[in-house]
Amino acid sequence: MSNLSQGALPGPPERRGAPPGLLTSPVGALTSAFSDAVQLLLNPFAPRRWIKLSVVCLFLGGGTTSAAFQWSLGNLPSDIGLQEGLTRLGEYGAQHTWLVLLATVLGLSLAVALVYLRAICRFVLVDSLLRGEILIRRALPETRPLAHSYFFWLLSALVVVGAALGTGILLTFPYLRTAAASRSHSIAFSLTLAGLLLAQVLVGLALGLIIILTDDLAVPIMYAERLPLLAAWRKLSRRMRAEAGTFTLYVVLRFVVSVGVGIAVLFVLFPALVVLFSGVVISTALVVLMLRVVGVAWLWTPFTIVLAALGLVLLTGLLLILLSVAGMPGQVFLQGFGMRFMAPRVPALDARWREASGAGHSRQSALQAGG
Repeated sequence: MSNLSQGALPGPPERRGAPPGLLTSPVGALTSAFSDAVQLLLNPFAPRRWIKLSVVCLFLGGGTTSAAFQWSLGNLPSDIGLQEGLTRLGEYGAQHTWLVLLATVLGLSLAVALVYLRAICRFVLVDSLLRGEILIRRALPETRPLAHSYFFWLLSALVVVGAALGTGILLTFPYLRTAAASRSHSIAFSLTLAGLLLAQVLVGLALGLIIILTDDLAVPIMYAERLPLLAAWRKLSRRMRAEAGTFTLYVVLRFVVSVGVGIAVLFVLFPALVVLFSGVVISTALVVLMLRVVGVAWLWTPFTIVLAALGLVLLTGLLLILLSVAGMPGQVFLQGFGMRFMAPRVPALDARWREASGAGHSRQSALQAGG
C-alpha cells in the first residue's frame, strides 16, 4: 500500500525498489511534491492549517500577479465625486512637499517591511513542509538568523538592480528626449530605445530567475545546514555545474508548472473576484440612489471620508484573503518541488526530512492508538 493511501505525512520517498534516477530527476521530485502537498493540505483537511499557511504564503506573493480585470474608478457612480476628490488630493500634495516626502518614506518603509516578512515566511514555509505541521512560534527563533541573511541579500539585490536600471534610464533620457523633440527618428534612436527596453527585460528576467533558484533550492540548503546565503549559493553552484542538464530541465519544468499553477489559480479567482467587485459597485450605487431618494447628496465630509476608508480597508482585506487562500496550495507545491529536487543532493536536508517524517509517523500512530 502506498504512503498516500496510508495517510503518511510529508517526507522523502522510500528508496527501496525505486530507480536511482527517479529519486534525483525533476519529474520524480515533481510527483513527490504533489503527493506532499496533498498530504499536508487534505490528509486530514484542517481549516486552521489552511489559515496559517495562507497567512504565510500571502507575504510570499500568494495568488496571481494580475487578474487583468477591467474594473476602474469609472465603474463607480459619478455622483459621489470620487475622481474629483482624488484630483484635489493630488493638487494638495503638489502644494505641500512635506506630504510627498512623508508618503515616499512611508512607501519605502512598507516595501522594506514586506521584503523582510517575505524572508521570514520563506523559512517558515520550508520548516512547515519538513515537519508536516505549521509551528510558526517554534520556527521563528530557529530560522531568524538565516532569514536575516536572505533579507539583506534580497534587499541589496533589488536596490542595486533598481539603481542600475534607473541610472541607465537617466543617462539615455536626454538623448531620447532630444531625438523625440526633433522628430527625426533615426536608426540610432530606434536602436537605443530598443536596447534600453531589452536590457530592462533581460535584467528583470535574470533577477527573477536568481530569486526563484534562491527560494526553491538555496533556502532549503540554508535551513538544513544552517549556512548563510552566500555559502549556500556556493554549494548550489557546484551542484549546478556538475549537473547542468538536470538543473536546466528543472528550470524549464519549474516554469511550465508555474504557468499551470497560475492558470489554475486564475480560474478559481475569476468568478470570486467578479462577484466581489460587482457587489462593491452595486452596493455603492444603491447607497447613492437611496441618498438621492431621501433628498441627500453625497458630500466628502470627515465622516464620509472615514466611512469610505473603512470600506476600502474591508475590500482590501477580502481581496487579500481571496488571493492568499487561492494561491497557497500552489506556493506549497512549488516550494516542495524545489526541496524534493535538492534532498537527494544535500544529505543534511534529506536527513532532516527523514527525521521529521519519522516523528510525524510516531505522532500519527499514537493518535490512532489513543482513538
